[in-house]
Amino acid sequence: MRLFVAIDLPENIREQVTRLCCGLPGARWVRPEQLHLTLRFIGEVDGGMFQDIRQGLGDVAVEPFTLQLDGVGFFPPRGRPRVVWIGLRPCSGLLHLRQRIESCLVGLGLEPEARKFAPHITIARLKNTPPARVGRFLENHNLFCSAPFSVDEFFLYSSRLGRNGAVHRVEAEYPVGG
Repeated sequence: MRLFVAIDLPENIREQVTRLCCGLPGARWVRPEQLHLTLRFIGEVDGGMFQDIRQGLGDVAVEPFTLQLDGVGFFPPRGRPRVVWIGLRPCSGLLHLRQRIESCLVGLGLEPEARKFAPHITIARLKNTPPARVGRFLENHNLFCSAPFSVDEFFLYSSRLGRNGAVHRVEAEYPVGG
């Protein structure tokens, strides 16, 4: 199974984000129901490790916290843009949850995450989109800011790659706060 751990966006925040999703040629916009904040990409695991992860994440407990989406950008920072994302305001609760998840997964035998955690919501994948159009999109939406929202759960997802992008399925749900 191909797995990742994420926070879902509330419906009202998804609606705010969806209103941004237009006006870029060559963009493949993320469907509203698939918008999420990835806390940790795990990758392919076998059935035994899946069960260990599913059970182990149940021991992750942090206090509930509030997030707020803030600003837009693209990856990679140099070269042709391939991904458009929405950023988040700094939040110690989010970082604490991320660290607890990372510690849990490493404790189960997974390799530590090599990349620095850069919290974002991917909203589009780009193919041959003119950089000038991406620049204009960022200029038009750089002041984007969502309403604050409470985080009281996170999820273990499986992901299957298909012709029209990845299809995500909730494998387990975990309350924040134990």
